[in-house]
Amino acid sequence: MAKPILILLVVAAVVSSVWFFMNYEIQTEQKNGQTVVWRIVARSAGSNASTAAATTESPAAPVRSTIRIATYNLGRFDEAKFANRQVADVLLRLFPQFELIAIQGVRGRNQGVLVRLVEQLNAATGRSYDFATCPTQQRDGLEHYSAFLFDSARVDVDRRTVHFVEDRRGRFRIKPLVGAFRVHGPDPAQAFTFTLINVETDPDQPTAELDLLAEAYRAVRDDGRNEDDIILLGDLQSDDQHLGRLGKLLGVAPLLSGVPTTTRGTQLVDNILLDRRATAEFTGRVEVVDMMRQFELTMPGALAVSEHLPVWAEFSAFERILR
Repeated sequence: MAKPILILLVVAAVVSSVWFFMNYEIQTEQKNGQTVVWRIVARSAGSNASTAAATTESPAAPVRSTIRIATYNLGRFDEAKFANRQVADVLLRLFPQFELIAIQGVRGRNQGVLVRLVEQLNAATGRSYDFATCPTQQRDGLEHYSAFLFDSARVDVDRRTVHFVEDRRGRFRIKPLVGAFRVHGPDPAQAFTFTLINVETDPDQPTAELDLLAEAYRAVRDDGRNEDDIILLGDLQSDDQHLGRLGKLLGVAPLLSGVPTTTRGTQLVDNILLDRRATAEFTGRVEVVDMMRQFELTMPGALAVSEHLPVWAEFSAFERILR
């Protein structure tokens, strides 16, 4: 019995010694040829640390395979509204859920409220949001206009294409805003490209403007850029069954049906339309954001943000070709 115990003791001593000398070293100081100080010091962890860092370093983030495009009519979105802390808090938590948002209801002769929105959004999230609207908005003195808000790290905009739809007879009360985009991340040759038509229909003459929007859709589709993915989104002031000529465009259909998009839950007035024969990038996922439930708002609190609810759809970040 004594012999096995002795062997175990010897093995333990050897293991302990190896561990000790791998992790510690004995340093001495000498004076007049004699050792006067002995120190036991932990060995430098430099090489081990670098190895550990190499093995624990996070891999490069993969390109996200989808993006979310939303539409939201903010009502009268001006400096006074954004100064409301509750409204601002909700928007700063809502918008980061999407890569691109078509905003309606912006008010003001300049773009100051959009500048402040982007500044606060980026400060709160550490992301790189930007906005785009027609460059003639300030020159023309428009006080009521639409804009695109987007994460520039995920989506590129061709600012040369951003313009209002012009109608020579001035039949649009709020001019639709057009812009061409490309998903940032995938190889440019493979990235999803698309054109958005951001609309806010006049509630006093929705039928006439919906017919005009059919003309606008065709004009954008046939503008010579050969973009097949044309997405019209925004406040239509009509449900999916009463879209006039817009609802009769060949292949073009609304993504929402039978779902209310107003805060009070009484009407479907906001929607996203596209030609599903061309836009195969649409994943089939479309939702209306329940603002009261998601942000724990009362009805008055939700109405202070907007009488409308955000609507969003999901798309592949990669261009798909229909066969």
